[in-house]
Amino acid sequence: MEIRTAKIGVVGVMLAFGVVGRQPLKAAAEEVLVAAPMAAEHKRTAFRKSIRMLWSEHMIWTRAYIVATIAGSIDIAEVEKRLLRNQRELGAIISPYYGPELAAKMGQLLKEDILIACEVVAATKKGDAVKLKTAETRWHENAREIAVLLSAANPNWSKEEFLSTFDGLMTLTFKEATARINKEWAGDIKAFDELFVRGMALADTIADGIIKQHPDKI
Repeated sequence: MEIRTAKIGVVGVMLAFGVVGRQPLKAAAEEVLVAAPMAAEHKRTAFRKSIRMLWSEHMIWTRAYIVATIAGSIDIAEVEKRLLRNQRELGAIISPYYGPELAAKMGQLLKEDILIACEVVAATKKGDAVKLKTAETRWHENAREIAVLLSAANPNWSKEEFLSTFDGLMTLTFKEATARINKEWAGDIKAFDELFVRGMALADTIADGIIKQHPDKI
């Protein structure tokens, strides 16, 4: 009802200021009626792109951190700083829809996900089976927390689907790191390519779920 009222109001303003001119009123009204949904779709497309951008950065900087960790690069502190900024941004982008508390919790869980992933990589590199098992257990528990948090906030999100997605991402991340440690460069690249595709699918799931739940805001 609000959208329809706004459309009628726009047509009225056009008539009052002579914007319609010689154009028939019906044609002018039709243009306004078409323009409004197009503008909404443009806004939603931009939102999807923003979510994709942040998750693509998540994939890219996680890889950069894994590479730096395995190589023992001197820039690892700066790479970690950039990666952790991304986790905060992923939480912040959902704040307008779920509030600052949930957003902060999301950001913290994603931060823990990264830090545990690095423990997994370090344990794998050292061949420490005990630390690796402990870190992997915590990694999966953290993923479950994220899945529960998100699915509770939005009925369009499935906890089971999120868990399956996160398990797949963790498996590929481990595969990527292991291949790199073993200098299996082709396998390393292949794992990252698969990881990136799944990450973009996750981004779309998150964006579409928010749009469905909050169509009036996006």
